Amino acid sequence: MAISSTDISERIIEAVMAQKLAPGARLGEQQLAMLFDCSRTIVREALTRLSVRGIVTVSARRGWYVVEPSQEDAREAFEARRVIELGLIRGAKPLGKPALQSLRAHLAREKAAVRGSDVGARSFLLGDFHVCLAECLGNHLLADTLRDFTARTTLIAMLYQSSHDAAQSCEDHVRIVAALEAGDTARAEALMSEHIGTVQGHLRLPAHADPLAQLRGALAPVVPKSAARPRARAQAQALHSGEAGIAAVTAPVPRAKRRPGALSPPLAPAAASPSSSSPSGNDDDPSPTYLGALL
Repeated sequence: MAISSTDISERIIEAVMAQKLAPGARLGEQQLAMLFDCSRTIVREALTRLSVRGIVTVSARRGWYVVEPSQEDAREAFEARRVIELGLIRGAKPLGKPALQSLRAHLAREKAAVRGSDVGARSFLLGDFHVCLAECLGNHLLADTLRDFTARTTLIAMLYQSSHDAAQSCEDHVRIVAALEAGDTARAEALMSEHIGTVQGHLRLPAHADPLAQLRGALAPVVPKSAARPRARAQAQALHSGEAGIAAVTAPVPRAKRRPGALSPPLAPAAASPSSSSPSGNDDDPSPTYLGALL
C-alpha cells in the first residue's frame, strides 16, 4: 500500500518523541521521498502539516528543519500542557475497566523500557503516556493536541539537556494512574501538576536570557582601552600636558606645492629659540627662516 503524507508526518513525530531526531535536524525532501518511496509532493504535504503543528520549520533558502524551541517556547509549551492535562483530569469521569487495562499495559511497557537499554523506546513511551491517558479519559481531540505538545517538550528536553530521571517519571505515572483508579481525581490532578513542574524544573535554562548576548559578545572591543600601545598613550599625555604645540613645531611638515616662481606665504614672527635663528647661528643674519627650509 502506498504511503500517505499522514503516515510520514506521524513517523517524524514518533522519531522526535524517541529522541531520534534532534532539534535543528535537516529534513531534505528528496531524501525523504527516496526513503519512503513516494513523490516529493507527498513529502512536502507531510512537512507542511508538521510546520502548522509547530514541529518543523522551513526556510526558503535552506529547506526544512526540526524546530529549535526558544526559552519562551519552552515556557508556553509546559503551560499549555499543564492547562490541558489538569483540565482533562479535573473533568474526568470514573475510568472504566478497558481504560484501566490500557493504562496498566502502557505502564508495564514503560517499566520494561526503563529497565532496558533502548533509550528511544523509553523516551517514546514516557511521552506517549500522556497521549494514552487523554485517550483513556475519552478526549481523542485533545489526545492529538497533546501528542504535538509532547513532541515539542521532548525537543525542549533535548535542547536544554534535561536531567530528569526516567525512573522517577515512570513512578509519577504509576501514582497518577493509582489515584485515578481509586477515584481520587483531586489527588491525580495534584500529582500531574507536580509531575509536569518537576520535568520543567529539570531543564537547564539560563537564569537570565539576554537576547543580545551573541551580538554583544561579537561587538565587544577586541583590545581593551587600557591595553593601548605605549606610543599612543605618550602622545595622548603630551597633548593633555600642553606639549602639543612643541610637538607640532618639531614634527616634519610636508613641503607645500607651489607653481614655479610663486612667492612663499608670509611668515609669522619667529620666537626666540634655536630653531628661529639662521642656519649659521648668527642672530644678525637677515635671511628669513621657516620650517620648510629644515626639510
